[in-house]
Amino acid sequence: MTEQPPAWYTAAEKRAQAEAPTTPEPAVQAVEYTANCLPEDNINSLLYEIRVQYRGAGRYAVIRGGDMCLGSDGIWDYGVKAYDRGDDWLDAHRFDLDTALRLAKEQARLITVNGRTVTDALAMRQKRAERDA
Repeated sequence: MTEQPPAWYTAAEKRAQAEAPTTPEPAVQAVEYTANCLPEDNINSLLYEIRVQYRGAGRYAVIRGGDMCLGSDGIWDYGVKAYDRGDDWLDAHRFDLDTALRLAKEQARLITVNGRTVTDALAMRQKRAERDA
């Protein structure tokens, strides 16, 4: 049996539907990009992925593995959230979009996972394909 939402919630949903025609047009913005040398159908693809995420004010973070953030010095730093960080740290770990995408592409070629390079991962994929053919 499905539980019914509270009356206040249903009322708010109805009001939102009635007000929708008068609300401003929604802004749509791409906020995340990925760079990856492995095909997306590869079982290990996510492990070799670099993400570029919009962080506001026209600045982007270059992220690896959910908790590593690339600095302008080329060194990966733990922590991707802006809180508990000063302006100096943010300035060193946030980029304009073109710079962030360039850095993500560069870093995507350099990833190693458990000692395996991108070339190793692609070779393993090829061997699996040949074995399964």
